[in-house]
Amino acid sequence: MTKEQFGPVTQWLAEMPKAELHLHLDGSLRAPRLLQLATKHGVDLPYTSVEEVEAAYNFSDLQSFLDLYYLGASVLRDAEDFYLLMKDYLEVCRVQKIVHCEIMVEPQTYLPQGVDLSVVLAGFDRAIVEAKEGWGQSVQLILSFLRHLPEEDCIAMLEAADLYREHFCAIGLASAEKDFPPANFQRLYREAKSRGYELTAHAGEEGPASFIRDALELLSVSRIDHGVRAVEDEDLLDHLAANRVPLTVCPLSNVRLCVYDEMSEHRILELLERGLCVTVNSDDPAYFGGDLLENFAALETGLGMTREQALVLVRNGFEAAFLPSEAKMALDEQLKDYLARNP
Repeated sequence: MTKEQFGPVTQWLAEMPKAELHLHLDGSLRAPRLLQLATKHGVDLPYTSVEEVEAAYNFSDLQSFLDLYYLGASVLRDAEDFYLLMKDYLEVCRVQKIVHCEIMVEPQTYLPQGVDLSVVLAGFDRAIVEAKEGWGQSVQLILSFLRHLPEEDCIAMLEAADLYREHFCAIGLASAEKDFPPANFQRLYREAKSRGYELTAHAGEEGPASFIRDALELLSVSRIDHGVRAVEDEDLLDHLAANRVPLTVCPLSNVRLCVYDEMSEHRILELLERGLCVTVNSDDPAYFGGDLLENFAALETGLGMTREQALVLVRNGFEAAFLPSEAKMALDEQLKDYLARNP
């Protein structure tokens, strides 16, 4: 969508400095780039055109999405591929004024193709440095693990990442949620905490509200990715609000993956009004129909999001970031400057 196609609230947000905290980089791989890299590496895909790829985006559940997601990620083979993947997303950040982003990187996804973490990071680093030097882009990486794999495999990847510890601010837990509860990964999170990582995990998207509580109590996470099913537990809602536990919510993703049938059913603004630290993010924008601004636009169109609510959501994004206080203050100064010029 262009800025002119947004509603008045999202148009006001368009040039406002924002943060995005829940983004799987593989999920930003657009259909044209996917087909280009498949041709480059001779990867046989069941699609021959952009239209055929996009027609496959009618997901019935999380697993049907993941099947396509991992197929798409299989075209990423060398450092140049990972450079282009990161470069494409950071260009979206530049255009949409996402001044700080925290990007989930899942190196276990590339192991079947024999791609080492060093290759992944070589490509990413090149693009990150260009964006930082080019327009001051703030970037942090989250080392994200695939919960459908055994905990031992995840710990092996955590240990392999020790050589690259300075690249990552946090660890996360992604992939299919329903059959792989947080309790399965307690040792992984203890090991990561001992290494000084910040801790987050997907919970309460496909899985029940109890998974959110388990992620907090068993894994000691300080942030929850998704978390929308917290509405099933009143005591949990009170805890999340009282302790300002951030939820990195992804509205378009929740509708595309059938957590909600329609955007009008989404509960994000109810959670916001209840005092929870909810944030807006795009999750896997190439697959779910929009980047960060498109997610805000969906809240305006589907839920009647007001300017006041939008501003709190943006501020929550800065509050929830894995950044030192001085960096958050600098982001807040950018926001104050924008508001002074665009009241």
